[in-house]
Amino acid sequence: MQRKVNLLLLLLAIVGGAVGFGIGEWLLSRYEGEMSSILLVGIYFGILAFCIGLGCLVAEMISPKLNGRSWRERYAGLSWKLLVPVTLAAFLALGSLFEFVYELDLGGVKRINDIVLVIDNSGSMTDTDPDNQRFSAAKDLIGRMDAEKRVAVFTFDDVPQLIQPLTPVVTDDQKQQIYAKIDAIQPTEYSTQIDQALSGTMEHIREKGDPGSGAMVILLSDGITDVDLSGVLSEYRSQRVPVNAIGLGSGLVVEAEDGYRLLQNIADSTGGTYTDVKNADQISLAFQNIYRNLDDHTLLTDRTGAPAGSTYLQILHIVLILLIGAALGVALGLVFDNRFLAKSFGIGGAAAGLAAGLILEFGLQGDSLGAPSVRLLADLALATIIALFTLIVPVREQQRKERGRKGAAVNPSAGMGHRPGDRSSGF
Repeated sequence: MQRKVNLLLLLLAIVGGAVGFGIGEWLLSRYEGEMSSILLVGIYFGILAFCIGLGCLVAEMISPKLNGRSWRERYAGLSWKLLVPVTLAAFLALGSLFEFVYELDLGGVKRINDIVLVIDNSGSMTDTDPDNQRFSAAKDLIGRMDAEKRVAVFTFDDVPQLIQPLTPVVTDDQKQQIYAKIDAIQPTEYSTQIDQALSGTMEHIREKGDPGSGAMVILLSDGITDVDLSGVLSEYRSQRVPVNAIGLGSGLVVEAEDGYRLLQNIADSTGGTYTDVKNADQISLAFQNIYRNLDDHTLLTDRTGAPAGSTYLQILHIVLILLIGAALGVALGLVFDNRFLAKSFGIGGAAAGLAAGLILEFGLQGDSLGAPSVRLLADLALATIIALFTLIVPVREQQRKERGRKGAAVNPSAGMGHRPGDRSSGF
């Protein structure tokens, strides 16, 4: 048993991880929101496992430092046959299964069915949205809502005004009644008081919200405000009501920059998202993106809505990626038909999976790196740690005993009792 490393295998495993990441990112950008997330995540992990496995196999074919020259000369063909089934196919199934488990509501996270639109109607909005496109965008969003959703609409200047209490949006008649109330909103010349708006919104959620489901707020403002929200936001955090903030005209009005930072802090403090919108004609798309990502959580993306603050999902996320790493290590051992490599790679895979899980969990929920950069670091951590773990858990070439007929000549090259003929499985 020796502690050793194949540097070529390390290099090609990293290259494989990078290639798998690139293909996976293209799939996510092309099919996210169109394909089932369960299938899409399964395909991502299947391709990643195949690319890493292919890199390791090519490296050992060129320089068989871990599995031995006898493997390359006599049994590499079996490894090529095993590569696709134990990587691409197996991890497509395993990734899909783990994503299915991750999306189950086993941690008591309430699905968000109550959506409150809180729309700035202060005097400054006549400059940033003179055509009232924010109200058209609100109507468009309500028209897209599923039948199980309820919606409420607030406008605010220096005081909040309840335009529509929480109501179902099952029928077209119900939606038309809300549209009429939105169309009747008149512009004002008053100042912006976001704290009053959020306080009134929370009071309405407490009084009219459904105890069996969660609620969220979509807050739109042009950022011109100067208030202290520490007391208001603590209640949103305790009630687990995320505020998804949209800053209209960000970067165009210098004196409003403090207000935009305030909107971003509101979103960060409550587990919501913040979106910069330069022009009013982009508001509708921002609304749609927030709604499309409602309660969204996959193994490869950040959690939004109520799941964002779930400790259960945080732990489950790390554990499932750890298991994927361990399975990847064992799969590489199966490809080489070597139980010593399977043990070393399997333990290394568990360590790699733990590292990748921590990177994904805290990186995706943080703001320091973009999601693609976080996934790249996690993929490279998987490949690198597995490939290096033979320096920690020793391995040896798989010994395969071969038997000849009694009295048959023994091939001198077999040595150490090895004779040409049968081969016992590495496992």
